[in-house]
Amino acid sequence: MLCCVLCGSLKSPTGRCLSSCAVLALCTPKQRPPAPAPILSQQARPFLHLAAPLLGNKRMEYSEARVVGYSMKQMYNVVANIESYRLFVPWCNSSRVLSHRKGLMRAELEVGFSPLVERYISEISLSPHQIRAVCNDGRMFNHLETLWQFGPGRPGQPDTCTLDFSVSFEFKSILHSRLATLFFDEVVKQMVTAFEAQAKKLFGPQAEVLPRQRLQAARCG
Repeated sequence: MLCCVLCGSLKSPTGRCLSSCAVLALCTPKQRPPAPAPILSQQARPFLHLAAPLLGNKRMEYSEARVVGYSMKQMYNVVANIESYRLFVPWCNSSRVLSHRKGLMRAELEVGFSPLVERYISEISLSPHQIRAVCNDGRMFNHLETLWQFGPGRPGQPDTCTLDFSVSFEFKSILHSRLATLFFDEVVKQMVTAFEAQAKKLFGPQAEVLPRQRLQAARCG
């Protein structure tokens, strides 16, 4: 079949162009443009994985000291009773002592605050005025250390003491660090209050401290 080169019109059976143009050529079917070459997909890397070397992990620390209406010995006994932590420590799911000899204890604890759950072993050193716990094998932590110190309370009030608590920790994962920040105030700042409440359960209402005083509370990261 013939068609016009200039206008693309079909030539009639009599040889006339059906348009006003008279230049004829063989009509060939139009071809579709070639399909684009397939793009090879690349596996996306999570943003946090890419950002981790730049953002880095951050060590968080908190310390608090307050005078409470319980003796040094009473508060020491509350803190040293690791087995009972699961009953009153915020977000402590389980706690058990693995070994215990004079001045040193090994304990396994599981701490969970959704969506994070971590089981770890702490080496705990005990002395009359201080209890220190250091995590040695946590999968989640680069560093975890808590320190309780017990000092005299108000002059002339032996049934009071100064309770000094500090904790510092650093997560291995940048994701865990970001999530932990959301729970930091809620979990850590309840610690001293939780131990006071346990002392009340064991020893009754605390002695009157005049004036009631929280000495200091500090957070840095």
